[in-house]
Amino acid sequence: MKINVSSVCDIGIERTNNEDAVGFCFDLKNHLWNQSSTNDYIPLPTEGAVFVVADGMGGANAGEIASNLAIQSIKDSLGKDGYEMHNMTKESIYSFLKKSIVKANQAILEYVTHSPDSIGLGTTIVLAWILNGYVYIAWCGDSRCYCFNPNSGLRLLTKDHSLVQELIDKGEIKCEEAFNHPDNNIITRCLGDVDADPEPEILTYKICEGDIFLLCSDGLCGYCKDSLIEKTMYRNYKNMELCQKALLKNALDTGGQDNISIVLCATLPLNSTKCRVGLKGKIKKFLAKL
Repeated sequence: MKINVSSVCDIGIERTNNEDAVGFCFDLKNHLWNQSSTNDYIPLPTEGAVFVVADGMGGANAGEIASNLAIQSIKDSLGKDGYEMHNMTKESIYSFLKKSIVKANQAILEYVTHSPDSIGLGTTIVLAWILNGYVYIAWCGDSRCYCFNPNSGLRLLTKDHSLVQELIDKGEIKCEEAFNHPDNNIITRCLGDVDADPEPEILTYKICEGDIFLLCSDGLCGYCKDSLIEKTMYRNYKNMELCQKALLKNALDTGGQDNISIVLCATLPLNSTKCRVGLKGKIKKFLAKL
């Protein structure tokens, strides 16, 4: 398999500091993180590739501290043992990811212990690890991971840990009401909560030819509906850099009220030059241009 990556972590228009943080690594063996976007397809290493987005909260610079502590903790966990995980079972990988997120939570709580003024800081987190033909996704909060494929469209893989999602699950509101709900910014799980342990969810998704994975903070998905994200990706899926810039523009055009983090990772079989698109995908791409 080979991958093509583009990312951005933008302050937005209204915020004075950036409480989001992103991290990605194409070389776990040598612990090389936060390289620039690939600009073209590169072979996926045996150890896979990891992508992380964190959306901090807490006011002043507390959210910025929390998100960066979480990213650094994940780097440390993967740098210590991650490069050996490609030989592990699914259950072992799940356990490793859960422990990594719990460690990130502990790092934030330890910071709060030594900095009482920072009580209330926290962060969401979503992590995707592409490995051996699968993507392993772990998350806590409402930062999301989507999968887009030109043959099937956009699919949300994660499920928000949020008040509105709980209302949907209880049947009290419909899915389409969630986007404009007055409480759509309230999350029910995060890292850094002194009153509750993190409960990360983890799933596995088998990668299909042409899959593009999108990790984002709610600076994108909280202001741009999934239908707009899908339409934008249909228009730009052949070029990750253009796609990332178009998604960012969508979020900024809504007013840029929040920080915006976007990580895109396109996948292809090693011997392919482009994704084969069927009739359904061609029709959807045509309609997206209208």
